[in-house]
Amino acid sequence: MSQFTLYKNEDRTSNEAYPFFIDVQNALLDNLNSRLVIPLSPHKLLNNTDAKRLCPIIDIDEGSYVLLTHQMTSVPKSILKTEIASLENFRYEILSAIDMLISGI
Repeated sequence: MSQFTLYKNEDRTSNEAYPFFIDVQNALLDNLNSRLVIPLSPHKLLNNTDAKRLCPIIDIDEGSYVLLTHQMTSVPKSILKTEIASLENFRYEILSAIDMLISGI
C-alpha cells in the first residue's frame, strides 16, 4: 500500500458523506493490519470550509472534495480495496493539514 493513495469507501452506511479515504500512513508500516486514513467529503455537502489549511479542497477527476483532517482515523487494511488514484501531487497540502492538526502550525 502506498502513502497518499486515494481509496473508494465501500461502506454503504458512510460512503455518501465520505466517499473516499486517503491513506496517509508510511509504507514502512505496511505489515500492520490497519492504515491511518483521512476521509474526503464532497465540497458541496459542507457549509463552511474556512479552515483551508486544516481542511484543504482537493480537486480530482471525481469532483471537488474537502480533506477532513480533523477526522483522521485508523481503518482495517482489508477495507481499502478499490484504489482510485495517487494523490502524491497533494503531498504538501496533506502534510501541512496534518501539521496544523497536531502542532497548530
